[in-house]
Amino acid sequence: MPLYRLPDEIIFPSPDLAGADGLLAVGGDLSEERLILAYSLGIFPWYSDGMPILWWSPDPRLVLLPAEMRASRSLRQTIRRRKYRVTFDTAFEDVVRNCAAMPRRDGRGTWITDDMMEAYCRLHEDGFAHSVESWYGNELAGGLYGVSLGAAFFGESMFAKRSDASKVALAGLVERLKCIESAFIDCQVVTAHLVSLGARQVPRKEFAGMLKRAVEVPIPPGKWETTGVA
Repeated sequence: MPLYRLPDEIIFPSPDLAGADGLLAVGGDLSEERLILAYSLGIFPWYSDGMPILWWSPDPRLVLLPAEMRASRSLRQTIRRRKYRVTFDTAFEDVVRNCAAMPRRDGRGTWITDDMMEAYCRLHEDGFAHSVESWYGNELAGGLYGVSLGAAFFGESMFAKRSDASKVALAGLVERLKCIESAFIDCQVVTAHLVSLGARQVPRKEFAGMLKRAVEVPIPPGKWETTGVA
């Protein structure tokens, strides 16, 4: 399949044109307008420092439906005992920096470049990107961040400094989304960790339908409140 070079105009080719590995396009920028359009189409950026921006749309896609999350017995006990305090949007930049500092298994360093950090912080300031934090006392023990459009949450990365801290943050996000019609978490690509928590693969066509319904849910951008979260 051909690799599309993006023009200055804020457009993308159809996700159906992505290669077998999910790679769709190269170039463009990380402006808010381009990122929001990309996510609304099921496309996301993923590249390393020193490389051009690469845009992806894998098929199949890994998703987690709130009702399908599987928590192990030990995780349920951790949540019940309130070992961690969960908050939303209280330490977005710290969460992103901690995610960037986590070593990759392939040893090639982070894919969260300085430009990516700046772009997602801008999205956060405008209410499109959110973080979920797990606190152990006053220590930021784990968390995750991603982009939210309507009822869809596009997970970008997560980290943990203590056992189960990132899983508790994910459980907090799932609890938040449970009451929202058509909500789901886009996990992007398969990892054994997320599959063990209930995420499953769906074909691109099915994902496109889920995404269309989710982004049409009239939830305006804005900061997420922590009220009522354990």
